Amino acid sequence: MNLREKYGIPANAVITIAGTVGVGKSTMTQALADALDFRTSFENVDQNPYLDRFYDDFKKWSFHLQIYFLAERFKEQKRIFENGGGFIQDRSIYEDTGIFAKMHQEKGTMDPVDYETYTNLFEAMVMTPYFPHPHLLIYLDGSLDDIVARIQERGRQMEQQTPISYWEETHERYEKWIQSFDACPVLRLNINEYDLLKNPQEIETIVERVGCIIQ
Repeated sequence: MNLREKYGIPANAVITIAGTVGVGKSTMTQALADALDFRTSFENVDQNPYLDRFYDDFKKWSFHLQIYFLAERFKEQKRIFENGGGFIQDRSIYEDTGIFAKMHQEKGTMDPVDYETYTNLFEAMVMTPYFPHPHLLIYLDGSLDDIVARIQERGRQMEQQTPISYWEETHERYEKWIQSFDACPVLRLNINEYDLLKNPQEIETIVERVGCIIQ
């Protein structure tokens, strides 16, 4: 009996991993997919045509980046459910409007008209009974110091050039966002309570907690 069957997780479940940059979403996505024999859905950072431009000039490219993310994640969500579920998804569609677009509008790096256009489009596409929401969102939580240390350790150039104040801002907004998130059930995991790279067997404890929510 595999872990999915052992803990009663349906074969068609869709689980989304959420959390700020540096918390280990990709590692968790792959570990859970391997444990449950699910497919993965990863964010394609390398082929994003706006990401480098955005980090160079938030104000000029924030709207373009958010529209790109919305379109790509909507298409991916549709693909996942059309394929019958059984997916672990790296990053949710909800974080963009609840955290990033809102932050840029409030800080003046997204035009208010652009922000209204974006949020209207998001609500029309996603916040409807017809949109297939995941069965569970796993929120990876950690202290700001731990997250910044991880960002520095992995050494992506565009992230290294980003001011620490930006990571402070996003960390705070993530914490506020998850408190009111209600599109699907949530499982919160503290990143200091496990180390899947050093101790891969710890994934069973996480699968057990998932099984308590998804039946």
